[in-house]
Amino acid sequence: MKSSQASFFEAASVAFDSLRASKLRSFLTLLGIILSTTTLIAVMAVIHGMDVYIAETASSMGNDGFAVRRFVFQRFDPKKFLEMQRTNPQLTQAEYQFVKSHVTLDREIGLAANRGVQVSYGGDQVDGVGLQGVTANTPTLSNTQIAMGRYYTDAEDQRRLEVVFLGSDIKDRFFPGTDPIGKYVQLDGRPFQVIGVGKPKGSVFGQSQDNYVGIPDQTYFKIYGDRAGMQYNFAAIDRDHLEEAEDEVRTLIRSYRHLHPQQDDTFGIQSSDTLVSMWDSLTATIAGAAVGIVSVFMVVGGVVIMNIMLAAVTERTREIGVRKSVGARSQDILNQFLVESSMLSGIGGLIGVGIAFVLSIIVNNFTPVPMEVPVNAIVIGVGLSAIVGLFFGIYPARRAARLDPIVALRAES
Repeated sequence: MKSSQASFFEAASVAFDSLRASKLRSFLTLLGIILSTTTLIAVMAVIHGMDVYIAETASSMGNDGFAVRRFVFQRFDPKKFLEMQRTNPQLTQAEYQFVKSHVTLDREIGLAANRGVQVSYGGDQVDGVGLQGVTANTPTLSNTQIAMGRYYTDAEDQRRLEVVFLGSDIKDRFFPGTDPIGKYVQLDGRPFQVIGVGKPKGSVFGQSQDNYVGIPDQTYFKIYGDRAGMQYNFAAIDRDHLEEAEDEVRTLIRSYRHLHPQQDDTFGIQSSDTLVSMWDSLTATIAGAAVGIVSVFMVVGGVVIMNIMLAAVTERTREIGVRKSVGARSQDILNQFLVESSMLSGIGGLIGVGIAFVLSIIVNNFTPVPMEVPVNAIVIGVGLSAIVGLFFGIYPARRAARLDPIVALRAES
């Protein structure tokens, strides 16, 4: 055991000496490995960052929640979109009431509509704020938490009162350090009384999730009409009944629209599972492309390492002959060159990890793309690069191990 450890450290020392002796050659040798590892870690960091985003998005719907929309795309297809524009009718309040009165597998059902609105207060105004016209049970359906005040009630919704629930961005813009409850803000010029403020949700891709205002859905329909932009939100009685609840809602809507069994759905159902499957489909494509790029870089890097190791065998032929003449076995020579090629490649992997880590910090700070380097990516990157060095080092190592000591001693040093 001690002998093998000494052999490993000796080979590692030789590898470091080789790197120091010819820095430019070493850099060029490892360039392919560095690029491939950087690419691999960067792709894994983007996917991991997006995984966190998708998990947060799915959690806002809940693991037992789903929604009915006019369109839901697994993958955007312009031709299919134009067809859906023609075949998929707008969702309606009457259809919503029909579904609501017949569902049995949902503990909550709500209605929502969205549009942009201008919000103003005290001479200040903000354009393009997300206006949500939603039912009173929306905090339960969307996991919205209340920081101040309260949400509106069903009675306020039915009476079409002009009350508003503010996202934290709007509160901070118009009421920094003050209590907004009871004050009035203007939505497209109409006064609404503030009754509550939501807790911050943060931003995704640089877009804030707190730049919104919520009003009762019936108030929304009174002002803006109910001809477009509507969706139905559901929460199944529990996670185990999610698929059954979706099937029940699908059957009810198809029945309401008098769709024949052979006709496709003229609406879409989206759940947290749908979001995850959409993301899995996208990441599979990204990962496939990344594997192709990384494979090319790895092969190039491995071939370069093999050539450099073959040159090293030629340069150190006399040294190998001396070692064999004093008792070194062929296995010892083989192990030395395998460890050396693996160390060279592993160092390239470490450099690639470092570059990818710095890149992720820059991307996170200066772009809206969520990028986070997972620990397993570091392990995979360094481990894979070392394995590549080991694989492409086998031929040079075997060539060195098979040298005849007498012939090797005759070689010019």
